[in-house]
Amino acid sequence: MASCNNSIPQPVVFVLAGIPGLESYHGWFSLPFFLVFITALIGNITIIHIIHVEKSLHEPMFFLLAMLSTVDLSLVSATVPRMLGIFWLDAKEININGCLTQMFFIPSFYVMESGILLAMAFDRFVAICNPLRYTTILANNTLVNMGMAIIARTMAVLIPAPILAKTLTSFRTNIIPYSYCAFMAMVQIACGDVSNHIVYGLMVIVSSIGVDLLFISLSYGMILRAVFQIPSWEARHKALSTCGSHLCVIALFYSPVVFSVLAQTFGYQMPSHIQIIVDNLYFLVPPMINPLIYGLRTKQIRERILQLLHYHPK
Repeated sequence: MASCNNSIPQPVVFVLAGIPGLESYHGWFSLPFFLVFITALIGNITIIHIIHVEKSLHEPMFFLLAMLSTVDLSLVSATVPRMLGIFWLDAKEININGCLTQMFFIPSFYVMESGILLAMAFDRFVAICNPLRYTTILANNTLVNMGMAIIARTMAVLIPAPILAKTLTSFRTNIIPYSYCAFMAMVQIACGDVSNHIVYGLMVIVSSIGVDLLFISLSYGMILRAVFQIPSWEARHKALSTCGSHLCVIALFYSPVVFSVLAQTFGYQMPSHIQIIVDNLYFLVPPMINPLIYGLRTKQIRERILQLLHYHPK
């Protein structure tokens, strides 16, 4: 329950604070943010290009990787330019429609990425536990259906966000203590009864990130059981190595969420600027690191990148 003595009606324009308390360091923060943006652009465009032109990579695993890179590219494009505008140009104002648009699209790309990671876990499960039917189970129409299901789930989960935000009629302030418009950030500065909005925010996390993480864990549980039934150690190692890149990406993607949930569960209150920096990591680090992980750990992609760089290892 939020209450206000001097409330204001829903503002036409909100102010994005960037990283509150560290405004004097915005110029310094812009440097790593800019490097993350450039690295993510180059890395993900390279991955998409290689998978597109290299016919030998036209397999389910690599099509899913191309989907992941496309979503990563969209995620950094939706977040970083606005952040750099705040840090470099002090462009903090955003109108209500722009704010609601950000509120839908930025978490949408995040939820889509979670869904793609679940699809990739299913891909590895089929490849290891049912390899003879791999191409049959993961045919092109199956991949299309997976993609449509991911989009449909995202729409169903996140369309209510701007609608519910629009129902907030009074606020303590028009300053949002973030570098982008987030649903819960707007709820935190709203007045009146916001219990339904808080429940919705929790439901989004549980029905997307929570469900995906649960099924990913179940998939890898069955994968490990199947792998350790293989008598040959060399065969076990080969089977597990095909999951290495995906496990690294999963750990990178879900770690900030798990860290935040555990911190709140055990009553640890992070300083607001630390919380906002951690929240930014949700959207910035995976799009930068994912192409590096797959580029280094996937032989076919690594060799193609070396060819693009005109490097021919002996």
